Amino acid sequence: MWLFVSSKLSVAAKAAALAGLLIVAACAENKPPVPEVQATGGVEAGSPQDFLLNVGDRVFFTENSTELSSTSITSLDKQAAWLSRYTNYNITLEGHSDEKGDVKKNKRLSEQRAKAVQTYLGSKGIDPSRIHAVSYGRDKRVAKCNDASCWSQNRRVVTILQTNADPMLRSRGQPRAQQSQTSRMPVYASPPPQEPSELVRADPVNTFPQSSE
Repeated sequence: MWLFVSSKLSVAAKAAALAGLLIVAACAENKPPVPEVQATGGVEAGSPQDFLLNVGDRVFFTENSTELSSTSITSLDKQAAWLSRYTNYNITLEGHSDEKGDVKKNKRLSEQRAKAVQTYLGSKGIDPSRIHAVSYGRDKRVAKCNDASCWSQNRRVVTILQTNADPMLRSRGQPRAQQSQTSRMPVYASPPPQEPSELVRADPVNTFPQSSE
């Protein structure tokens, strides 16, 4: 008798446990997807923060050189892998130089550096239509001092991310104008022309208002 009752209880307990597991599994399947997060940095994978923190957005050059160092190649390999995975981004490559030498030389160096990065990323399978290169010479230095520590930081190419939906991008992924992605100068409308009756008489005595002091 007791064995029969125990057997029934055991079967009921197993059935209840199985039902509980099925309910938990159903709830788990209905949960909204959680954004993938990188182990390093705790940022969402595929975001600009992910690119900046876990990949790196710039490479550096030695003086008067456009050659990619082994360190730069390692960084660009990571950029290429990331861009191959997240194809919703186009990029602008900003070439820069230090302030040593004349303006034309630095402009040419920064252009050649940006082109070197562009060529390398293209060799890694990044569609050329997603890449646009610009050069700034020494105009946008990040460090300003008369020392090697500053010069080395300025000899660089920076990869700027842009989404394909960005209205600033043309069909080939190029900005309409070479503008900084971080700051833009405000545009002011021209003042309306004055009516002839409102013109001020060219009197040197009354041209400027008198001080109230």
